[in-house]
Order: sequence, then structure tokens, then C-alpha cells
Amino acid sequence: MLKSVQTKIIIIFMITGIIIISALGFLFLAQIHYIDQTVLANEVTSSMQMHEVLQSQEGQVKILILYALGVFLIICLLMGIFVSKVVISPISKLIKNAEKIAKGENIDVKYLPDGKNRNEVDELSNAFSMMTEGLKENLNEVTRQKRQIETILLHMTDGVVAFNMEGKILHINPAAREFLNIQSDEDFKEIFENLDVDINMEKIIYLENWTSSEQRVNIGNRYLNLFFAPFKDENDRPAGVIVVTQDITEHVKLDNMRKEFVADVSHELKTPITSIMGYADTLLEGEYDKDTQDKFLNVIASEARRMARLVTDLLTLSRYDNNKMQKEKSEFDLGELVKACQEKVMIEVEKKGHTIENFVTANVPPVYADKYGIERVVLNIMTNAIKYTPDGGHIKIYVGFVYNDAYIKVIDNGIGIPEKDLSRIFERFYRVDKARTREMGGTGLGLSIAKEILDKNGGSIDIKSEVGKGTEVVIRIPTKKEVEKTKTM
Repeated sequence: MLKSVQTKIIIIFMITGIIIISALGFLFLAQIHYIDQTVLANEVTSSMQMHEVLQSQEGQVKILILYALGVFLIICLLMGIFVSKVVISPISKLIKNAEKIAKGENIDVKYLPDGKNRNEVDELSNAFSMMTEGLKENLNEVTRQKRQIETILLHMTDGVVAFNMEGKILHINPAAREFLNIQSDEDFKEIFENLDVDINMEKIIYLENWTSSEQRVNIGNRYLNLFFAPFKDENDRPAGVIVVTQDITEHVKLDNMRKEFVADVSHELKTPITSIMGYADTLLEGEYDKDTQDKFLNVIASEARRMARLVTDLLTLSRYDNNKMQKEKSEFDLGELVKACQEKVMIEVEKKGHTIENFVTANVPPVYADKYGIERVVLNIMTNAIKYTPDGGHIKIYVGFVYNDAYIKVIDNGIGIPEKDLSRIFERFYRVDKARTREMGGTGLGLSIAKEILDKNGGSIDIKSEVGKGTEVVIRIPTKKEVEKTKTM
């Protein structure tokens, strides 16, 4: 490329010189010719002599022009050789040398100038080498950071979408595409109009301090929190908007459960308190006979005990939630525990005319758990079976061992649980039949406490039921061998 530039410069210089010399020569010749014509027109005696002199000078001028052109061409040639050797050639060699350095190749000696310029070229080569290494490091760092950001965005649970000033998508990660159901050809306006979100891109960019940048939307069974923020380019000018999408479904559900829990507790406490106050005020208002007073006092005592059970259950759940429940684990025989629990509920069994059978299906190894807690769970399951089985019902209890876990299975032929309620029976204060449960003295926290106790002891509880046919409850508890094996692992 440099040689072609050199050739063009020399050619332009030569053409310009030729034109100037030729123009001056022709101008001089024209002047001589004009004088010659003037002399001849005067028709004097010496005219012929002057004419001959002028003709001789014209010929000499032509020769001088030719000589000048030749000398000029020789000068141009010498200048081209000089420029090529002194300027173009070293620069060309430096370019070739720089290209080899940029490619990571070794420098060939033939590309280096000779003589005193070698040191300068060495310094320039070193500078090129350092610059190349610096550029490589910078490019590698930029590439590494880019891949890190891409990996982070790819695996983020939050959705991130970047829009340019025209509302077109610049970048979107899989979470955002899933949350917002975004198609590839949608823009900012279409996306949020489909979600029924009242948001304006221009206001976000230019009126950031006066515009709400956070909104909550409900898409199907999912709640999302959308945060809008403008971003700027290297010249500190608005370049677009970034939208961060957070799935807050679980937070909303927990918040709703908390509100429902507070409402349920308030309702459960309000009912007995109202009864106690009503009967107490009635007793205070007038004199009643002994039987009436005893009846009212029995209702007050019953409601007070109901409140006490409710408060006790709430405190138990709170202790389990905060890991403040002191659990003294010990080794015990599960079959013996079940027999002891069966003896404690025999009075209720006899009152309702139930028949109860107990079977030990295998040689059950000792279990290692909180004995008091497991006893409470077993009593709760047995009591529920007795309560919700009509008079004259049949209850079977099995104790066995399977897959390194001891189990207790309680089967009744009671009223059963509707299928739609099975997924919620472990929720606090959830009742299938609230009126019937309250009438039987339940707090609605028994199964919740049972599940908490079993979770803390590494066990589990499963319930199968069918309306009108009965319920089957299976409790699994790890044996001592399994607990020791888990600890060693």
C-alpha cells in the first residue's frame, strides 16, 4: 500500500512539473514568435537579420525545454529512490514487523532496518509487543466478565429484561421469559399491555423521580414484583430500561396464611371468651338455684379448659417453630408405646362401642426419638379415629418395620375426609367440618403439631381417606440403627 502511495506521489509530481515547464516554454516561444511577426510587418532593412536571430533563439529555447524536462525527470526519479529508501522502506518494514508481533510470531531479522535505526526499531518492537500483550489481557478480561455476567443471568431465579430506547428487547434471561410469557417479537408496550400493567417507558426514563418504578402483578397462580430502572450509555445519556422480575408467590401465600392464622386464633379465642363472659354475667345478675349455678359453672369451666388447650397447642407450635422445644430423644419399643396409648383411650372406645385391634406384623427394632412427642402423635391419631368413627365402629392398629423405618398404621371405618381437603389437613386451624370439630372439643391444631413433631424426629405422616369408607394414617419413625447410620455418614 505504501509503495502505491509513493508511486502516485511521484507521478503527480512529475506531471505537475512537466505541465509547468511546458507552459513556461510555450509562453516564451509565443513571445518570440510575436516579436518576429512584428519585425517582419515593419519591412525594414534589418528585419531579415532580426528574423533570423529570433528563429535561432526559438530553436535554442526548444532545446532548453527538452533539457529541462529531462533533468526534471531525472530529479523525480532520484527523489523517488530517496523517498523509497529513507521513508517508505523503513515504514513498510515496521508494518510487517508489527503484523508479525500482533500474530504472536517471532520477528525475522530481514524485516529490521540496518544501521543506527536498529535500536529504535527494537524499542518500537518492544512497545508493540507490550501493547499487544496488554490488549490481549484486556480482551481476555472483558470476555471473562461477559461470560460471568451471562452465566449469572442465565441461572438467576429472578427475571431480567433489558429494553432499548425503542422498546425492543436487548437481553432477556430464561426466568423472565417464563415469568412474563414473552415472545421473541414483542416490545415493551405489548408485553406490559398484555399483563395489564399501567407503565410508561418515557416516564421511567425522563421522570424517574416522579414515577413509580415498582409494581406487583398477578399472572395465573403466580404473583410477581416488577422493578423498572433506566440505564445510561458511556456518554451519560438514556439508553433504555431494565426490568427485574421477582417471583413473590410464596411470600404472598405466607402473608395470607399469617393473616388467616391471626383471624383463626382471634375467632377461636373469641368464642369461649364470649361464652364465659355471658354465663358469668348471667350468674352475677341474679340468684339461681344450685342446679342452674352448677350448669353455668360447668360451661364456664369447659370453655376455660378449651381456651387452655388452645393456648397450650399454640405455645407448642411456637416452640417447635423457633426450635425452643426441648426434645429428649431416647431408645424405646414402639409396640409397647402403642399398647400404652391404646389403654389410655379405652374409656372413649368403650363409650362409643368401638372394637379396636392391635397387630405387630414384624420384629420391630427399637426406635430413637422424642418418646413424649411420639406418644402425643399416636394419641392424637387414635383420638381422631375414635371421634370421627360412628358408634360401633372398627379400628385396626398395625405396628411394623419396612425400609429401615418403624411404622404405625391406624385404619378406621369412620366418616372419612373429602379428597379436596386432604392436601390442607395439616394447615393450622384447618377443619373439614368446623362445627363438628368444635363440638367435639378439637382446636384444629392436632395434625399440625403431629407433623411438626415427626419432622423434628426425622419421621413422616401420610393420610389416605375416602368419604363414608374411613381413613388410613401411616406414621414412619426411623429406627435407632438408621439414626446411627445417618450420624456416621
